Amino acid sequence: MRFSKVKEKLRKGETALITCCHFIDPSVYELVSLMGFDGIWLDLEHHSTSDETASNLMRAARVGKSDIIARPAKGEFMRMGRILEAGAQGIMYPRCESAEEAAELVRFAKFAPQGERGVDGANGDNPYCAMPMTPYLKAANDHTLLIAQLESPKALEQADAIAKVPGIDVVMLGPGDLSVVAGIPYQFTHPIITDAYKRVASAARNAGKWWGTVSGTPEHTKMLMDLGAKFICHGADIIMVKQGMEAIQQRYAPLGFTFDNLLAREAALLEKYNA
Repeated sequence: MRFSKVKEKLRKGETALITCCHFIDPSVYELVSLMGFDGIWLDLEHHSTSDETASNLMRAARVGKSDIIARPAKGEFMRMGRILEAGAQGIMYPRCESAEEAAELVRFAKFAPQGERGVDGANGDNPYCAMPMTPYLKAANDHTLLIAQLESPKALEQADAIAKVPGIDVVMLGPGDLSVVAGIPYQFTHPIITDAYKRVASAARNAGKWWGTVSGTPEHTKMLMDLGAKFICHGADIIMVKQGMEAIQQRYAPLGFTFDNLLAREAALLEKYNA
């Protein structure tokens, strides 16, 4: 099996940078992994990506150096086993709201005696029945990265208890969902959000765990790192492609080129709706 690059960096006291890939072309995962990002966030919560497609994306990433940090949907504990068998180095579990739920994550992601993950070994993680099972089971338990996402006021109230669950490596604040649930949608400078960073940082520090979140700029990342964040998620391929296409339109519009940008039209209509 491939040991987690992210977990190795965290253990050394270094900060890991993860980027998100939404497109399901294996070439994207191959490219990003060859470029040496610490990890690729593979989102299976918000997208219809099948386990078979996810497995092919992970296979492409193995050409390079990046971890696959896969996020199943809330409660998809049995799916986690298939994701790990296919070769994911980490599980990002969304909307974790209690120590009991965090313990379920550990239960289904770790082999006995730490958990109750089912044993197979015939997929890419072992890989393909090539490793002796006893050392493989120990290595998988030691090197699989488990991230509990806190994404609501209720979760923040349980931050200390969640962070203390044995087997949880990283507590991760989800500011997007937190802002919506808290009634301040996407107001990321609101005191509720800025206080949440400090609460999660404190919970992680008290439990001897790492913490992290998403970040949009180097300046914001520096602020998070000053609070002790070691797990930083930045960027997404779909946003980069969109921004690149917008830049082309902006550069070529002065030459007389016009674009019937349906996305811009829909955005303008939505602004009028909210006015």
